[in-house]
Formats: sequence, C-alpha cells, structure tokens
Amino acid sequence: MNTLKSFVSFAIIMCAAALAVAAPSSKPNIIVILADDLGYGDLGCYGHPKFKTPHLDRMAAEGARLTSFNTPAPFCAPSRASLLTGRYPFRCGMTSNPTPDATPAADALALPKTEILLPQLFKKAGYATGMVGKWHLGHKPGFFPVNRGFDDYLGILYSNDMRPVQLIDGERVVEYPLVQATLTRRYTERALAFIEKNRGAPFFFYFAHAMPHKPLAASEAFYKKSGGGLYGDALAELDDSVGRVLAALRELQLDERTLVVFTSDNGPWFGGSSGGLRGMKGSSFEGGYRVPFIARWPGKIPAGHLSAEPAVTMDVFATVLNAAEIAAPADRVLDGKDIMPLLTSNAKSPHEAVFGHQGPRLATVRDARWKLHVFPPSDMRLKPGPDGRWIDPRGPDGVTILAPYEQYQPSDYPGLRSGDKAKAMMLFDLQSDPGEQKDVAAQHPEIVARLKAIYDQTNKDVPVLPPRRP
Repeated sequence: MNTLKSFVSFAIIMCAAALAVAAPSSKPNIIVILADDLGYGDLGCYGHPKFKTPHLDRMAAEGARLTSFNTPAPFCAPSRASLLTGRYPFRCGMTSNPTPDATPAADALALPKTEILLPQLFKKAGYATGMVGKWHLGHKPGFFPVNRGFDDYLGILYSNDMRPVQLIDGERVVEYPLVQATLTRRYTERALAFIEKNRGAPFFFYFAHAMPHKPLAASEAFYKKSGGGLYGDALAELDDSVGRVLAALRELQLDERTLVVFTSDNGPWFGGSSGGLRGMKGSSFEGGYRVPFIARWPGKIPAGHLSAEPAVTMDVFATVLNAAEIAAPADRVLDGKDIMPLLTSNAKSPHEAVFGHQGPRLATVRDARWKLHVFPPSDMRLKPGPDGRWIDPRGPDGVTILAPYEQYQPSDYPGLRSGDKAKAMMLFDLQSDPGEQKDVAAQHPEIVARLKAIYDQTNKDVPVLPPRRP
C-alpha cells in the first residue's frame, strides 16, 4: 500500500510538472524586431509603390502604426544602445559605432557594463531571453550578448560589411567566411526554434535583422523574385520572416499573449526610400531619423490604429517593461516613455520634444510640428570613381556577396536632395513641409527661441567635447 501511495504521489507530481511546462505563462511575451537601415518609405503600408511587404502590411492592419517615430541617431550602434537602455546615446556612452576593422579605439568600443539592458531586467523577472542578429554594442570577449543578459544568441557582432564577417553562436565562431545569402532564413529558423522552446514560459526575444544593410543579400527562394531589384528581394525575405514569426505565434496559441514591435535603427542606405523625406542614413535631416514603427498585440492594441505623435527609440524600453509589469531602473535618468497610449488611443506624445544626435553631440530638436537644426544639417556624400561607380572600401571578405554588381550606388539616393542650403539654426514646419525644403526660422523667431531653450536644458547633460587639435 505504501508503495502504491508513493507511486501515485510521484505520478501526481510529474503530471503537475508537465502541465506547468506545457501551460502558457500569464505574463506577456515580448518580441522586438529591428531592421537594419530600413527607410521610412520602404514598406507598402508606408506608401512604397513597388516593394511588396504583405506580412508587415497585415501586421500594421492588425495593430498600430506610428508616422512620427524617430531614432536618436542616424546610424547603427547609438540607436541600438538606446533601445536596450532607454537612454539617449550621450547618456549611455554609445555615440559611435564599434568597428573591428577601423581604429584601435573603434575596435575597443563597447556599451559600458554599468548600463542596465532590457534582457537583464527581463531575465531577473523570470523571463527566457534570446537574441538573433546584429549586436553592435561590443565585440570583445565579455561584451557579447550572452554576457549582457541574453540566454541564447546567434548572429554577427557588428555590421555585415565589417571584417571579419563571422557568425557567432553564443561565444563561438561557427561560420567564417559567412554566406550572407542564407542569413535571413537561418536567423528566422533560430528565432522560431527559440519561440517553440519557450512556448510555456514568458520570453523576451530581440530579433535584429541584418537586412537591408549593405551588402544586400537574399536566398534563392527570393532572389530576383520581387520585381523590386535586389533591395526589394532582401526586403521581401525580411517581410516573409516577420510573417513566419507571427504565424508561429498563432499556431502555438501565443498570439494574444505576445506584444510584437517592429522598427528600424535609422534611415535607409542607397536603394531604399525615405518616403519623401530629405536625407538618408547618416543625415540629420528627417530621412536619417524617421523610421517605420508597427506594434501588434491582439486584444490589447486595436486593429488599424494610427498615430502621428512623436516618439523615439528609447520608448520601446519603457513600453515593453510596463507591458510586462517590470520595474525600470530607478538609479539613473531614463529618456524613454511608455507609448502604449499612442498605440491604443488618441493620446498626445509623452515628450515635450525629441532630440537627434550627430556623433557625440545633439544636433536637432523637434516637437509635434517644428524641427530646429542647431547645427548645419549633415548629409551623406560619397565620391564616385572615374567610371561613375562608387567602390565600397569595406566590401566584406569571403563568399559574402550574392550579387556584387547589383549593389546600389550613390545615384540611387533614397531621399530628397533639394531644399534650402544647410546652415545652423534652420527651422522647418514638419506638418506643412515634411521634406524640410523651406527654412522658416526668420518667420518664427519665437519657435526658434522656444526649441533652443528646450535644447539648451537637455544639452547641459551632454559631455563637453575636448577641443580639436590644430
């Protein structure tokens, strides 16, 4: 009898354990999908006439879309650091790109370990944490994603045009040279495996795609299939990846328990589209900062919701933490705000203004209508060779480029290049002039003064640059 009781007790315990593993958590899952160099006008739901993005268009139709979402910097690492820390680049110490094939200082650059990242906060709250894709916050041992709060990682530690182009699994090099044509597919397979593995526990997953950063690449299933050139091919495969992730959530019955956010780290490179905005990646015009933003959470975010209120990358930090009821760090300045009200109602922006970096300094300040360029606006200028083509000096090594002669050129400029000549203290009315064509500073000195005062208040916290050497 005692043996039978023991067996029954053991069976009950094992069944309970099995149910605990299989039963979904009541806590929401969080998936943040970050495209690389995706322009504001690259998606069908943002008006592109040729690129086909049906899955992202459906995601927007089933969720919310923002039309004034800005990054804090017009290039990679600073925006990524801000997303994961909730802080402007000047606060979190990442105002330039870690680069393995440039200067020793760039090679050694990493996000300081004093910064607290989203995966650390989610992990402390009992979440499984995973990442696939581009890291770009430090590529030396001790600074990998698995050292900063992620349980699982597969990806390239920096941009896919920086040498050596190595695929890292955890802390181990698993492929070199890297075949980039299959990268989006393999990233997606790893993402789906993580979701499947953690279907019964709450998870935070950061999916940082390589595309459409140069060099563009697409697998054979998508190559020359989109009708939109190589950029359209790469974008179609990225869109398919998002569709597969959303399909997996539905199949695993995780749909209504998962907040999915999709955005980009900055504006587009050549071949993309700034959607009628001036400038591109690297520029302090709107084409460098403004990017798509889509959020989907069935039952929480109403379908087809649209907001033109300004928001910024750091808001993702605050929004996903609040969605998961996880406390943000209280010992530091956080710039991100919870923008769930923007995604669910006609609420106004939680920001009086948002700022744009150029390198280590703040260069722009904007509110819902006006944008002030405190410094002369910058733009991307590359000099073609004698044959009219620009040769990328950082073309990656190995068997990495599927179509080297189909990569895009400066002639494929993604944004407007017209408008008043760049100078300091330019003011643009973004409501009537989103393309920043006409400087109206002389007509609105009171607006210039108001925005400059807001800028000066925040700029007090920006570290002073050392004087330039003669």
